[in-house]
Amino acid sequence: MPEQAPEGGEPRGEKRTRRDVIAGAARAGGAVVSVGLLASLAKGSRRPPTVWQIDPSKCIQCGKCATECVITPSAVKCVHVYALCGYCKLCFGLFLDKRTGNTITAENNRCPVDAIKRRFVEDPFYEMYIDEPTCIGCGICVKGCNRFGNGSLHLQIRHDRCVNCNQCAIARVCPSNAFVRVPASRPYLLRSARRT
Repeated sequence: MPEQAPEGGEPRGEKRTRRDVIAGAARAGGAVVSVGLLASLAKGSRRPPTVWQIDPSKCIQCGKCATECVITPSAVKCVHVYALCGYCKLCFGLFLDKRTGNTITAENNRCPVDAIKRRFVEDPFYEMYIDEPTCIGCGICVKGCNRFGNGSLHLQIRHDRCVNCNQCAIARVCPSNAFVRVPASRPYLLRSARRT
């Protein structure tokens, strides 16, 4: 019969082999990893929910938002930041840069689906607005506004339409990595100043 072990030690007469020591260390390491994983899962479950959004400072208006979204028409829509707008009579978000005149006709319009409308404010100012149900998110108007105007038009995901895919189909193919996850409590990233 082995002798009683001194406090905190092994019983006298029984030796631990190297295999026993390694097995004990592996069990202890596994327990530490398990506790760490459980802690990170618990911490992750407390994070606020997020949604996909387009960072206007990274967007290059490549046109993929109109064609790659899983819903039709795309959940991406043009947004007009009125605080940045110059209320121009000649808006290059609306008009083609090479056109036959300054009348709103199909041959003069930049938008392929006629989603940009204008309202008279006062001479010589007009307010552009987006007919969102018509907008397909192609970004052609945004490109014109950025190139020739003050950049008040940009693309955003509208969350009343978006199904918030785990891996957004547009984000996978976005050449500028403009799609980011943002807190669902603050889902819109609006442009605050013109890009340089």
